[in-house]
Amino acid sequence: QVQLVESGGELVRPGGSLRLSCAFSGGTFNTYAMAWFRQAPGAAREIVSAISPSGSTTYCLDSLEGRFTVSRDNAENTLYLQMNRLKPEDSAVYYCASKSSRNYRGVYYVTETDYDDWGQGTQVTVSS
Repeated sequence: QVQLVESGGELVRPGGSLRLSCAFSGGTFNTYAMAWFRQAPGAAREIVSAISPSGSTTYCLDSLEGRFTVSRDNAENTLYLQMNRLKPEDSAVYYCASKSSRNYRGVYYVTETDYDDWGQGTQVTVSS
């Protein structure tokens, strides 16, 4: 049974940076595609970034304008999201998600329904 535990969310001022982490257990991490989603109050959950099992291919939401970077450490079973130049509109609960993808090591997925397992989320608040 896959378990995902996010950490790193906190209150930060506009323009600041945060790094979110997602600890993975219960499977072979390097065979899972991973992603970060976020959900603001009253809004639908949206994809933020995604990464293939090997880490060779990544996706980030265009509207982020390169401020966020997704990465993974397959030796440490951990997914990361580096968030720079944060804006108030980045405030949301951030979730990591996993999808078993043993035969497609270079593929990422961007649709919520593609993912099988979800963490509980970590709150990011950007405010002065």
